[in-house]
This record gives sequence, structure tokens and C-alpha cells, in this order.
Amino acid sequence: MASLESAPAVALKAVPARSRVPGGAALGLGLLVLALLPVLMGASNYMLGLLISALILSGVALAWALLGNLGGMVSFGHAAFFGVGAYASALLSAKLGLPVLLTVPLGGLVAVVASLAMLPALRLSGPYFALAILAYAQIFRILATEASWLTGGGAGFQRYPGLPTVFGLDLASRTGSYLLLVAVVTLCALAYLAVRRSHVGLALRAIAESEDATRVVGVNSTVLKSLMLLLSAFITGVFGALNAHIIGFLEPDYAFSGVWSLMPIIAAIFGGYRTIVGPIGGAVIIYLFDQVVAKSLIAVGHQIILGFVLVVMVLAAPNGLLGLVRKGDRHA
Repeated sequence: MASLESAPAVALKAVPARSRVPGGAALGLGLLVLALLPVLMGASNYMLGLLISALILSGVALAWALLGNLGGMVSFGHAAFFGVGAYASALLSAKLGLPVLLTVPLGGLVAVVASLAMLPALRLSGPYFALAILAYAQIFRILATEASWLTGGGAGFQRYPGLPTVFGLDLASRTGSYLLLVAVVTLCALAYLAVRRSHVGLALRAIAESEDATRVVGVNSTVLKSLMLLLSAFITGVFGALNAHIIGFLEPDYAFSGVWSLMPIIAAIFGGYRTIVGPIGGAVIIYLFDQVVAKSLIAVGHQIILGFVLVVMVLAAPNGLLGLVRKGDRHA
């Protein structure tokens, strides 16, 4: 039976030309604009705070898009990975005294371990998989609440270190946190790009077009989808860990909030979840719009405006904002 190395040829035939991986130039330009945002917008502490939160969201949106685009799975439960990564990093730094810059990736690895419990859900598809992952997120929230001897339970957990100072740059400051998050988002985006350009990425896109055809050439779709779930969990856990050390306080209802499951979906779809730059830019735009514009219009329940924005975007541009821009360029 053919090996995985034969999958690229099948994938290239199965995947439409318009969906093939764009060059790294667009990714680099998008991230450069992201890095310059504080300068372009005045770089006030308030704006830096908003951008830091937007970057946290963009990292989770990127992880969600990776799972949805390459893995072909829609998740409503990324809050599980986010919360597990947050608590793992906070506890490892507080209880064992490990350096924060070590516990952050370890938090991602613990999220990967937690995601192993979700592997049986890969047998499900469509809304059944999405609901199963949502159930896992609720289970982890309950566990964090009940294990008060470890996590502090509903009273919260806050006695853990913040981000350190590295080479004279205080990563706990607004500027330091922003630069650190830009770097981590960039690394995750490059990892996503590398996976898309690899044999694994080509095989996954072939699976999305015809899973039966890829099975004929010996591609194990379950293994490849599992790898995407683990990678998505790791990225989400890392950003959960970073967020924990930036805000300095954790409690289950926040760490496992449905916001960390729903907002990345809105951001990724708005920006264009089949691209790499789309979820990042979509998260920044959506978060700033929600906090600056929507909240000024409706103080309580302002997220309802995001719902209307998402509906309009889906109807007007199913491929997201980036797809709309590219469509405009073709007609220019």
C-alpha cells in the first residue's frame, strides 16, 4: 500500500488552485502591520492593553483555524485547552518554582495531554464532534472548581509569578507583554505555514476533498486529524498560560469561559479561517471593535453586535475579510 509520501500528488489534484498555500510574503506583511499597530495608534497604555488582549485572542483564533482548516473539525471547546494551559503554567511556577518562560510551553504540553482524552471524539463528525468538545470544556471547568485544594476553586488562584525581565526588557510591562505576544503569534503562524506546506498539510487538504480517495493511497486520516488536534491544543494552551501570567489571577469561570471558545470562532470566520493572516487580523479587528465601538453603543450585552457583524460577513463574504479584499483586488 502506498505511503504518506504519495499523498501530495493526490492532494494537489484534489485541492483547488485557489486554496493552495499562499506565499510567506502576505504573512510577513500582515505580522509587520500587527507589530506596528501601537506606533500607528499612539501606543497609549490603554491601547496596548487592548492589543495585548487582542493578541491572546488571535493566538487562540489561529489554533482554532488550524484545526478547522487542516483538520476539518469545528470545535466549540477550545476554552478547555486555554484553561488547562493557564492553570498548568500557574501551578508549575507557583508550586514547583519553575521559571515562567519554561512553564508557558509546559502549559501547552499539559493541554496536549488533556486533549488526549478527546481523541475518542474524533470518531464523531460535524456538530456531534463540536458538541462533544464543548462537553469536555465544561468537564474541565468543573474539575478546576472542585479541586479547590490545588486551584483555589471558585475563590481563585493568584499567588504565582508574573512574566520575568529578559535582557533588560520587562515582559510584565505593557510594552514587554505586547512584544512577547507578537513574537509568539509569529512563531505559531510560521508553524502553521510549515504544516500547510508539508506533506501532512497536503494530505489533510486532500482528505477534506475526498477522505475515501486518500484512504486508497494509504493515508491514515484519523492519525493526521489527531495530530492537528494536539497541535491546536498546544498553541491554545500556550496562549492560556501567557494570559494567566499577564493578568495575574485565575478562576475557573474565567479560565474556562465560553468566550475563549466563541470569540476565536467569530474572529477566524470574520478574517478568513482558511488563511493564516485572516484569523490574526480578524481577532484584532473584532476585539477592538467590540471593546471600543460596540461597548460604547451597548454597555451590557454588546457581544450581540458581533453576532450581527458575523452574519453580515458570512452573507457578504463567506471567505472572510481577507477573501473580500482579494476579491476586490481581482475586480479592480
